[in-house]
Formats: sequence, structure tokens, C-alpha cells
Amino acid sequence: MSPDVWLIPLRDLDADARAIHLGAVAELELAPGQQEFVGDPLRMMLAGLEDGSRRPYVVEAGGRAAGVLTLQSGAARLAGWPDDDSAWLLRGFLIDRRRQGQGLGQAAASAAVAAAAKLTARLGGGQTGVVLSVNQSNPAGQGAYLKAGFVDKGLYLGSETGPQRTMYAPF
Repeated sequence: MSPDVWLIPLRDLDADARAIHLGAVAELELAPGQQEFVGDPLRMMLAGLEDGSRRPYVVEAGGRAAGVLTLQSGAARLAGWPDDDSAWLLRGFLIDRRRQGQGLGQAAASAAVAAAAKLTARLGGGQTGVVLSVNQSNPAGQGAYLKAGFVDKGLYLGSETGPQRTMYAPF
């Protein structure tokens, strides 16, 4: 059974609620080696709030922050997708190192696809799914995405962090 996760859309919160959630994000911890792939969670959320094409979310489980992710429109090529606009880009996705191995990544990835479908319906962007790239040397991440319904679409060599697997989940 998959754990319950909630995606908290930072853009939709008032200033006080956003500050509380950002404070929780600042407390997230990265696993050794994770920094080179995802960066600082708080900086990613702040950058997402500044960029109109990004929708930053806090992943919540058990009533507290467990991770972060961002859905971005118009940027799918960054994951090796053939065009920018037919899919949302899932980026900056991480689960706190203390919460890894509990199925939260798989549950949050599935929730991200559902959130992207709702965004497309609400905003009328025309996307048909979600694309991401995951480092080829991250088999745990690849496995979580596969369990969440993503399909491996092949090797992508355009990333600064080394060979990636492009993965896609349709709505």
C-alpha cells in the first residue's frame, strides 16, 4: 500500500502559510551525493516562486514536510523530450533523507502527475503528461518512477550531471 502524501502548492498559499511551509523546507536534509543532482530545496522553492512557468510544491506526509518538487511548463526539452510544450517537466524532486525508503517518492511522483493533469485542465496548456530525467546512476529513483507509472523513454546525454534516463507518464 502506498503512503498518503499531499502536494502543497506554494503559489496558492497566503504569505503566512507560505512562510511556514518554506521554514519546513529549510529543515529538509539531503542524502550524501544528492546535492549534485537536485540542489538546495529552499532555493529551488524560492526560484520556483519567482518564475511564472514553475509551480513549486511541498510534499507532505504524516503532517510534515517530506520533500519538494516543481512542475514547469514550456521546459520539457531540459529532460530530453522532443519539444517543450507537450509535457510538464518534473524537476527539483527530492525526498528528505530521513524519509527515504518509505515509498514517499513513488507516491509523490504519482501525485505530481495528477496535479499536472489538473493544472492542464485549469490553465488549458495542452500538455498530455509529465516528463523528467533521472540520473542513470540512480537506480532507486528510476525504480520509484517506474512504480509510479513513468515509462523509460531512453538515454539523454544533454545534462550537466551526466547520463540521464528520460521518463514520461501520460495523464
